[in-house]
Amino acid sequence: MAATTWPAPNWPEDVPHEITGYEKPLYSILDESASNYPDQVYTIFNDATRTYAQVKDTADRIANFLASRGIQKGDRVAIFLPNLPHYPAIFFGILKAGAVCVTCNPLYTANELNYQLNDAGAKAVFCMDHPEFYPTTVEAIKGTGIETVVICGVKSYLPPIKAFIGGLLGKIPKAGNYQPGHLFFDDAVAGARPQPPDIEINPSEDLALIIYTGGTTGVPKGAALVHTNFTSNVMALDEWGRFVQSPGEKPQKLRHGGSNTVLGVLPWYHSFGLTVAMLFACYTGSGLICVPDPRAGNPPFTEVLKIVQKNKPTIMPAVPTIFVAFTNHALLDQYDLTSITGCFSGGAPLPPEVCKQFEEKTGAIIFEGYGLSETSPVATANPTSKEGRKIGSIGFPVSGTDIKILDIETATKELPRGEDGEIAICGPQVMQGYWNRPKETEEVFREIDGKKFFLTGDIGHVDEEGYILVTDRKKDLIIVGGFNVYPRDVEDILFQHPKVELAAVIGAPDEKSGEAVKAFIQLKPGETATEDEIKEFSKENMAGYKRPRQVEFRETLPVSNVGKVLRRVLRDEELKKS
Repeated sequence: MAATTWPAPNWPEDVPHEITGYEKPLYSILDESASNYPDQVYTIFNDATRTYAQVKDTADRIANFLASRGIQKGDRVAIFLPNLPHYPAIFFGILKAGAVCVTCNPLYTANELNYQLNDAGAKAVFCMDHPEFYPTTVEAIKGTGIETVVICGVKSYLPPIKAFIGGLLGKIPKAGNYQPGHLFFDDAVAGARPQPPDIEINPSEDLALIIYTGGTTGVPKGAALVHTNFTSNVMALDEWGRFVQSPGEKPQKLRHGGSNTVLGVLPWYHSFGLTVAMLFACYTGSGLICVPDPRAGNPPFTEVLKIVQKNKPTIMPAVPTIFVAFTNHALLDQYDLTSITGCFSGGAPLPPEVCKQFEEKTGAIIFEGYGLSETSPVATANPTSKEGRKIGSIGFPVSGTDIKILDIETATKELPRGEDGEIAICGPQVMQGYWNRPKETEEVFREIDGKKFFLTGDIGHVDEEGYILVTDRKKDLIIVGGFNVYPRDVEDILFQHPKVELAAVIGAPDEKSGEAVKAFIQLKPGETATEDEIKEFSKENMAGYKRPRQVEFRETLPVSNVGKVLRRVLRDEELKKS
């Protein structure tokens, strides 16, 4: 796909406007790294490591196992796991079986997971051997097409002495009460051969992943992504990142094959963490530090600071709230973070002061970017130098990508530079469409100048130097620590409470997470309720980042002439108060 040469005087030196060679299955990046760097460490978890050759062997066995369970090309297989070292082998193993990955948020409740498994039509699921995750899985698979459940324990992925002591002390999580027919990961791998089935993959047409997003409407739907969406995106990232890796050297691409280590602090079920950490590390033959819970420790985030000091990562993709957590950590000065060279920031605007403080502490460079689940996810990025970046902007389109600013009313007319409009993206990283939703798919695409552009729903413009700035977004979308929360999703659950007559949800300013979910509740006549009661109901029925942090009861909520609750009025009132 020919990309438009982006008009920008500060376009990073040596970075091509176009990329080629990405027409290949996504699992080929694991095979290539295992061939080129077989003994290089891929995953790092609690001092235990797995090489590229070992991860490939496990992935091949998982593919063989899935085929033996009747999984065929195009079948969907779900991963319901935190960032464990099993994750890359499972992900690539599913692809090697010709199947489609469905990545699931490990914070989901059983109801939320059930919806996703049903909508995707998943036939198998990998979950963690854990007293919370496994029971959630057992409940969630009821009424679905799930035929195979694989339970992943961490003991075999720990150093022998830690596994031994952890077993003696009962510190290794276990679910217990296992259901008949459910299988253990270690048994499945041991009983399979390292021979994936012979499946022919068309990388530009065959799906690799269905990742769920609310899009611009808030209705959960799966972005259907093919193999080349990801191979093109990791190759574009590899071209884009130019860093000074030795004193006196000119900025250059990251050296492949073990010179770098990526901190896996972002969740891999999310497109940002999946592509920019797990897949990018694999493509470059780098180490990948598995961080299942970045908030662990007292105070929170202490354990991840220890991990950085001990394992010395060089690359850190993160959302702004993580940079905030680092810079505001009470014990920050006790840890050495100077190994970090480059940081990719996305998900929400990065406060300039946070950027400054983090860079002073680490000597790293933070460059902001922009993308969506529908774009695999990276569409734009700032140059990776302090001279070339513009803080507050989302930079330029990455290699192979074209962006237009279209009129807000019809999204058919390209607007001149400097004028706000809807940001539209064309490139090899853009999804095929939404899973089994042709109407919604048609609504978010426009053909312009013979190219297919994806409408992001975000409003922005291009400045005089070619930098893209996001000036607004779909008003109802709430971003909590980099995660999208759609009011309708939360409201639909709140309406299930027997005392609630009307509910409206908005994003309220929050120093820690950027925004926090605030719920306005109108109770049914004669009912009384407390804020704690609503919060407890939310805890039982929705993921943590979606739960209202504030609850305000109103006698009446503002409504339109047709009875629609006016979130805009509530949001304006909240902004005035803050």
